[in-house]
Amino acid sequence: MADEKIINLDDINYAVYKIGEWENHYEINQIGLSHEIPVTKNTVSHVKFSMEEIRNSQFEISDKTVNGFVAIAMQLNPKVQDMDLNDAIELEEKEYQTILSELEKIDLLSDDDTLVLENEDYLIYKLEKDCHVTNSIPANKFTKKFYLEEMRRIEDALS
Repeated sequence: MADEKIINLDDINYAVYKIGEWENHYEINQIGLSHEIPVTKNTVSHVKFSMEEIRNSQFEISDKTVNGFVAIAMQLNPKVQDMDLNDAIELEEKEYQTILSELEKIDLLSDDDTLVLENEDYLIYKLEKDCHVTNSIPANKFTKKFYLEEMRRIEDALS
């Protein structure tokens, strides 16, 4: 027990999630398609920052400039591919606002608490900067297993 690594929940180098369902259904915003619900203040901030980064990316589709969420959805999601582009843009904005609202209502763990790194109650990712990109690396076996299953689930849903 003394050898177990403990992390502080206010450590900005880790993102901590619980497995769960978002309150609403999402088609475009990949964060809302995930089963990972943030449980720390820093993780919520990281999620918001990630959404902003994707939304700030611009792509040209037809005669319109769209953000990264719309562009990714138009490439990967058959339901969105069948939508009118203006409807997809409008839906992305609605989903973004709804996710922000959901994030504000989440019950968070206290920043003063700690967590054993090797546990099966929370998904824990080590955040590492690589140039301008933050990589989320599964920090324990439970998270790695969940992450691989989640990627397969999303891939299957999009094919």
